[in-house]
Amino acid sequence: MSAPETDLEKQKKRHRPSLFGMGGVVGFAVILLLIWVGWIVMNGNEPEGADVQIDGRTGAVEGTESGTPATSN
Repeated sequence: MSAPETDLEKQKKRHRPSLFGMGGVVGFAVILLLIWVGWIVMNGNEPEGADVQIDGRTGAVEGTESGTPATSN
């Protein structure tokens, strides 16, 4: 079964606002995605916590963040 009227130019003209709207929404979503990924990259993997580093193999204190050795009690 085919459509009774297949005037493509008329259909293009009628659907143009809807297509522009959908394109705008997709563009807005892409912009939000890029902003979100940029924010994640800028704020990710920053160490928080103690200044003293501990060797994971031995458990020994290795030093402070400033580069001077730490004294263990």
